[in-house]
Amino acid sequence: MEHSVKEITYHHEPGGDEVVKKIIKTTVLLSVITVIELGLGLLMYAVPMAAALILFLKGVIVILSLAKAFYIVGVFMHLGDELKNLIMTIVVPLMLFIWFIAAFLWDGNSWKVLRNTYKGAPEVTAPAATHAEGQH
Repeated sequence: MEHSVKEITYHHEPGGDEVVKKIIKTTVLLSVITVIELGLGLLMYAVPMAAALILFLKGVIVILSLAKAFYIVGVFMHLGDELKNLIMTIVVPLMLFIWFIAAFLWDGNSWKVLRNTYKGAPEVTAPAATHAEGQH
């Protein structure tokens, strides 16, 4: 008895010019985002600004970095061409891992703050030895 199983694949390779255009578009986009990130980073150190504005710029840099990471995964690792269920099996655990890191950073910061504000137990000293006990 012979079993014949048909292979089902969703993978496809685009033509040559299409691949080159996609690579050039991706390279230009990632380069522009990188230049913006570097410009914001240099701006933070070159120009004196308020702490709130520096924190905002750092948040923008993190968001731009995450956008680059997702674009790289989608294009160069071909995740954008996969089925939605496969994408979710990769993205959902990644989001949980990011939450895990954020939770530990938050907890570690709270321990640092508590350690820096804790005065400790009041100092307890032994009663002073009497003159007679001090001589042998």
